[in-house]
Amino acid sequence: MANLQEKLQYLKEVAGNPGKQLAQYLRQGRQVIGTFPYYTPEVLADAAGIVPMGMWGAQTEISQARKYLVAFACPIMQSCMELGLNGTYHGVKAVMIPSMCDTLRCVTQDFKLGVRDIACIPFTYPQNRKIPAAAAYLKAEFTQVKERIEEIYQVAIEEEAVQKSIAVYNEHNVQMRRFAKLANDHLDVVTPIVRHEVFKSAWFMTKAEHLEIMKEINDSLETLPAHIFAGKKVILTGITAEPEGLLQILEDQNLAVAGDDLAQEMRQYRTDIPEGDDGIGRLAGQWMNRTDPMAHDDEIKRLELLGNLLKDNDAQALIVCLMKFCDPEEYEFVAYNKYIKSLGYPVLSIDIDQQPGAYDQARTRIQTLAEML
Repeated sequence: MANLQEKLQYLKEVAGNPGKQLAQYLRQGRQVIGTFPYYTPEVLADAAGIVPMGMWGAQTEISQARKYLVAFACPIMQSCMELGLNGTYHGVKAVMIPSMCDTLRCVTQDFKLGVRDIACIPFTYPQNRKIPAAAAYLKAEFTQVKERIEEIYQVAIEEEAVQKSIAVYNEHNVQMRRFAKLANDHLDVVTPIVRHEVFKSAWFMTKAEHLEIMKEINDSLETLPAHIFAGKKVILTGITAEPEGLLQILEDQNLAVAGDDLAQEMRQYRTDIPEGDDGIGRLAGQWMNRTDPMAHDDEIKRLELLGNLLKDNDAQALIVCLMKFCDPEEYEFVAYNKYIKSLGYPVLSIDIDQQPGAYDQARTRIQTLAEML
């Protein structure tokens, strides 16, 4: 148990201070590349020995970024621009930015113009994923990303190294899914905040490093007797469930997170990189298989996914962490809100922002939900 707590504490520190983690890698002589949310081909950087680090913004006041983005732009993109402009990302040579929504498309150009000391590597995912041309197109996009990384970092990305990195990423997926399952038997240890810190820390470490820690955490959890949780369980969906003050409200109301479909957390780990002899082709194939609001499907598969999460994890309610001004998330909310309620589960939507401030309104609404369950 002591070793388990030490590992969880370490991941807490990484999740809470990515700047410190960045400085540590730079002191070690490692090169770092920034990865904007979300689904960047970071395997290509990892294969070259470059550390991919997630850029998810921060709770910060927006000032300089207002010169580039309108006030109703995605809060994550606003804070990422602010951090880039104020020098917080100093030491990062380049950033990969997927243009999956209107704001991200703008940011690919805004970042290039405003943050001159960090190279920008934009790329586009195909939305119509049912035709062969989509895979060929994405493979070409990823090939350009690979060439830009090689040019900027003066490295060679070899096929064998890409295949090895893919194996690590897939094994990391397995361990994160394992953790999500084990956590539900140990909700006394894996509180909403702890669960979030474990997932978030993976964005600021190499996957190989995080993988080894996750193996130890999972092995330790398996040795513990199952805990009978006396409170209620909820499922989270959205982009992120931050800041931690929001998760603290859940803990205060004796609500446990039994599962999630958050972009920052479990959503990225549900789809493995498929098998094959062509590394870049395999990375392209993963996008073709994903289920995500940012990826077009003829039907909204999220309905069944959320319904199963509630049922399979014996949860009592769905909490929607709805990022302000996020059109793709808001579009799907209408459909799954109606569907989940038709199954008999309450749905609570909470606005998520990255501006510092109190969550008094959220506290009142979550407290009301807890009293209803």
